[in-house]
Amino acid sequence: MRELWQKNRPLFLILIGLTVAVSVLATLGALYLLSDTTFGKSLRDRLGLANLQGFNIETTRVDRVVVEESSAIVDATKKIGTSVVSITSSGAARREIPGFGTIEAPQTSGTGFIVTSDGLIATNKHVVRGSQTFTVTTAEGKTFDGKVVATDPTNDLALIKIEERGLPVADLGDSDRVQVGQWVIAIGNALGELQNTVTVGVISAKERSAQPSDSSGQSESLDGLLQTDAAINPGNSGGPLVNLSGQVIGINTAIAGNAQNIGFAIPVNDLKKDLDSYSKTGKILQPYMGVRYQTITKAVAKASNLPVQEGALLISLGRLPAVTPDSPAAAAGLKEDDIITKINNDKITESLPLARLIRRYNPNDQVTLTVLRNGSELRLELTLGELGR
Repeated sequence: MRELWQKNRPLFLILIGLTVAVSVLATLGALYLLSDTTFGKSLRDRLGLANLQGFNIETTRVDRVVVEESSAIVDATKKIGTSVVSITSSGAARREIPGFGTIEAPQTSGTGFIVTSDGLIATNKHVVRGSQTFTVTTAEGKTFDGKVVATDPTNDLALIKIEERGLPVADLGDSDRVQVGQWVIAIGNALGELQNTVTVGVISAKERSAQPSDSSGQSESLDGLLQTDAAINPGNSGGPLVNLSGQVIGINTAIAGNAQNIGFAIPVNDLKKDLDSYSKTGKILQPYMGVRYQTITKAVAKASNLPVQEGALLISLGRLPAVTPDSPAAAAGLKEDDIITKINNDKITESLPLARLIRRYNPNDQVTLTVLRNGSELRLELTLGELGR
């Protein structure tokens, strides 16, 4: 064998070199074939292997997505952070509590964000309830006296004003385009002490309903809310819920106290409508019908033996009539036990109740109601009134 090697050594070396070269070329070819480069895709197409997928490039993409999301959160926080303020009542508020008379309530604190460069600030109505003057602290640590200038009569929104110009303004997004599962950031004055605290989560659901109550025991029915698992702590109320572009898509308003990571935010499009009303009239005006109702669900329909499983059943509440006298509803001819099933072409459902649909309109708009009364379907024309303050 040794003699054979010595005699044919040049030939063996050539064969070994060719074997190594073929192995290297085969490995490189496989990598190109499995890669997502233009060459790799073209080669797979020519060989009829279009279903083969690369692996190295996919790992790189996952890493890049994680980095991009983290960078987006940082950038969005920087963008919105300068416009977020903390709000503290200037003194103890005096409140009338049944059975106890007038008491001195403790200071309240919350969050807001600047919506005009001359000092208009959006927040929750329950943050400013019980007092008209507040101390507003900006992200830079400057303090100003704030005054309530308008509150929404049908939603947990309020506007306060400070005397300053050239302020950084929050970018308002479009809450109608929000998708379940998208990343969001909540920023606020957590616990009334930790200013501009940032928490991160996702949109868990849309069109939620809730009846939150504040520290004074007053509650408000809210519809069309965004649900998020981003932590919303006491003191975060009134702060912005932000997308990864740094745009406000909601106003943090409430949490579910008997659960973990269930928070609610008012869609920013509700605020945009309030801002439009305030800029035109100096008040927040909302459309008004003048009815009291029960949203019909399958359970309600079964329990009350109703002919439909969706709609708004007009009912009285104690001494409060189903149809308010001298209201737009009374003028249109609505009666107790009527079931309103549609406003114009929009159906009233559990996720889209009557109050939510009405908010889409403006005072003095005329709408057509589809009504069931004693088994018959009626069409009633109603001109919306206005509520405002």
